Amino acid sequence: MPDHELQHIITKARDAKHGEFGVLSTGEKLAVALVLNRPDWLAGMHYTLAEAIERVGPKWLALIPEAARALEYEDEQADGKA
Repeated sequence: MPDHELQHIITKARDAKHGEFGVLSTGEKLAVALVLNRPDWLAGMHYTLAEAIERVGPKWLALIPEAARALEYEDEQADGKA
């Protein structure tokens, strides 16, 4: 999987985490909700977890754990824990 797709997801998730959604496709919004572990966002978009997984697709779904870890590491660095 190209690194630019992972970086794209991380950037969108980072922005959303800080309240800067900008213009996101439905797939991007769902991926961000999965990365940030926000089932409330999925519900707000009227998607179940299963529907979100299906909509995001296997390529992006495979990147979600790594994107989540990257953002968690950023938080740890900011808190002086990493």
